[in-house]
Amino acid sequence: MISKPQLPIQRIEPPFWYAGMQNKELEILFYGKNIGQYCVSASESGLIRKVTKTENSNYIFVTVVVKWDYAKDVFFIFKRNTKTIFTQKYSFKQRREGSAERKGFDSSDVIYLLMPDRFANGNGVNNNDKNTVEKYNRELPGGRHGGDINGIIQHLDYIESIGVTAIWSTPLCEDDEEEYSYHSYAQSDVYKVDPRFGTNEDYVRLSASLHKRGMKLIHDYVTNHWGLAHWIVKDPPTKDWINTFEDYLQTNHKRTTVLDVNAAKIDRKQCIEGWFVPTMPDLNITNPLVLKYLTQNAVWWIEYANLDGLRIDTFNYAEPKQMAQWTKAIMDEYPNFNMVGEITQRNHGILAYWQKDSKTGQIHDYNSNLPSVMDFALCDFLQMVFNEDDGSWDRGMTRIYDSLTFDFLYPNAFNLMIFAENHDSKRLNYCYNFDVRKYKMAMVILATVRGIPQLYYGSEIGMGGDQYLGDADIRQDFPGGWDGDEINAFKPEERTELQREYFDFTAKLFNWRKTKSVIHYGKTTHYIPEGNEYVYFRYTESETLMVVINNSIESISLSTVRFKENIGDYTIGKVVFEDVILDLKEDITVEGKSFRILELKK
Repeated sequence: MISKPQLPIQRIEPPFWYAGMQNKELEILFYGKNIGQYCVSASESGLIRKVTKTENSNYIFVTVVVKWDYAKDVFFIFKRNTKTIFTQKYSFKQRREGSAERKGFDSSDVIYLLMPDRFANGNGVNNNDKNTVEKYNRELPGGRHGGDINGIIQHLDYIESIGVTAIWSTPLCEDDEEEYSYHSYAQSDVYKVDPRFGTNEDYVRLSASLHKRGMKLIHDYVTNHWGLAHWIVKDPPTKDWINTFEDYLQTNHKRTTVLDVNAAKIDRKQCIEGWFVPTMPDLNITNPLVLKYLTQNAVWWIEYANLDGLRIDTFNYAEPKQMAQWTKAIMDEYPNFNMVGEITQRNHGILAYWQKDSKTGQIHDYNSNLPSVMDFALCDFLQMVFNEDDGSWDRGMTRIYDSLTFDFLYPNAFNLMIFAENHDSKRLNYCYNFDVRKYKMAMVILATVRGIPQLYYGSEIGMGGDQYLGDADIRQDFPGGWDGDEINAFKPEERTELQREYFDFTAKLFNWRKTKSVIHYGKTTHYIPEGNEYVYFRYTESETLMVVINNSIESISLSTVRFKENIGDYTIGKVVFEDVILDLKEDITVEGKSFRILELKK
């Protein structure tokens, strides 16, 4: 139970904490009208390390040291002069067994990205909430459509059947903006699930339901900004809690200024401190109170919801030094955890800069402490190459080959999140005009190269969307997620023939990938495309796979002589998804706009 605030306290954050953490120090925020007038002590001697009061008398920050590792309640005593005015109970809970050793997502996983408002409406009762502004309106493309946590839980059988092992949901915390609140990136309360998605308890239930299936939950966390409706933004503890200017200043989005040795200071400042959009105030994480607040909030969600990972939105929009401190604090608590940062850059040198222990980061004596980054460079190529029938010097499959040649820059290329689309990009099927052959080739690459594949909800049944028509077009409702939908694509018997082809292939491919440690952890050798084909091998000491992607319109016949260094003593290749065994002394034939995966045998 959360301790109920006593008057005049209106909020306590974190609402409770956990005993036995690696970091014994906790900073508790107490908020209430003129609460700063009180002196604070504790029922337990030595608990309070310091009390911080700010220019806003509605706040007191109390730093405590938690020396015990078991559940316990303590009491804070608020006095005026020497008279006790009121006391406030605060609870420390017992951590789950093995919490500190929790294992995050890794290259053996396949991640399913979904937008809860657009996936499935599992509880129509919470379509509207009396305490939030924007109301349900499924007729409005950018409005709230009613999808929720219950909708996700009710369709876990479907999600698991695709072969995915983890869910990344876009944010679920409360977003009380007047419009476009469905995406929840402009949050108004970061300790509370938006009531139109469900409750905090529903979120814990989702996590537990996934864990029963051996699946994982990744929480979308935003360090760079909140929403205008956030209660702290309306009454900030300090003037510099939010980056503010005489006139509104929007970020220039030029993240290169952060590491550019030639960048003008004014350009860097605008990038880091400018607001993302007018409805998203930019958090000043150089303020120690802000940094501590965000660190504790992230740790609280990991403990409370038993999370398996974080995806950090707009990671490189905030001050790098403090972001490195934030990531280190979390990884110190959970050494086996994983976090992936959104670095929307297409240059591998820049992407690699942001991964933990990067050699390019050392140029600036910088280490982000961020285990994983999103491979936007590969994503861009996956959205274009299969429309390039010309495999000349720098086109077609050469783009994929060239992209992977930069793996030497990354401290851990296995820990890159790889994807062909997400909620901010064009839909893959739109890019290829719903040509399922091209979709299949893109999926094969995602399933077989190094990294952690991320799929985007609905593409596995052929959903499309054009980013340039607006976000709503790439975030359409999943058919069957609402009562009365014309087609319920969650059910195999109701899918169209084309939907079945998309789904059956996707599920077959990624369920096969689940069993292949050679893909999860094996080395890679790839060969320069001589036409518009791409040939690469994944291998360990005990297993070898050969992947051939033929992006040409015409079929090709490849001599195996060139690949002797990987074929070695293997004599036959079992073709995955085909009842065929190939003699490796003979040429390998691959149809146009197609692929073959061979499991090599002696």
